[in-house]
Amino acid sequence: MMAGFIIGIITVFVLSVKATHEPDLPPGIVNMASAITFSFALVLILFTNSELLTSNFMYFTVGLYYKVIKPTRVLKIFLLCFAGNILGAAILFSFMRFSNVMTPDMLNQLSAVIEHKTLSTGFVSILMKAIFANFFINISLVIAMQIDDVLAKMFVMMFGVTIFAFMGYEHVVYNSCLFMGGLIYQVDTLHFIPAISNIAAAFIGNYIGGGLIIGLFYAYLNDHHQFYKNN
Repeated sequence: MMAGFIIGIITVFVLSVKATHEPDLPPGIVNMASAITFSFALVLILFTNSELLTSNFMYFTVGLYYKVIKPTRVLKIFLLCFAGNILGAAILFSFMRFSNVMTPDMLNQLSAVIEHKTLSTGFVSILMKAIFANFFINISLVIAMQIDDVLAKMFVMMFGVTIFAFMGYEHVVYNSCLFMGGLIYQVDTLHFIPAISNIAAAFIGNYIGGGLIIGLFYAYLNDHHQFYKNN
């Protein structure tokens, strides 16, 4: 739940950055500033030991490969983690609803992002961009796990997220947080079927990018028993 809460509050931060600087700065500068801002989320999540669905895709696929956990239990964990992430975002935006933090300009930004993700992008495009998103997140985690220095670890985690955020790739938890914010604030560009389609495509793509391309690949490469069997 905490991971969703953190992503939600960083999403609000990103909306504020965009709403504040978009009228005065070139779009590229605003997008880069927003991407760097969003990268704080992964640092906060990892250093608070919060459960994020998309990183669990990698960890539990490794567990499946080595047969230390059953597929049914993995599926249950994925669904519970996803539900907790969404609940965390719902709590965050519910709190925000009772404040004046979300300005009209920020709500316009939220509306525009939701419209782009649900009405301007097709299922296959979302799926492909979701693969890239979780590839960059989890490759950053793989590198970070090999680093002892805290600042270096933070930098590595941030650059992977910055790349996916700047490129506009699709992240199922982030998208769900956006949609939850749109639901609570009654944004008129949020529609049920396109939102569900986006979540489904992003979920599958994120699993491919993080679970299969990173998790399964590195599990196989580090399987010394496989090496001995082949020789």
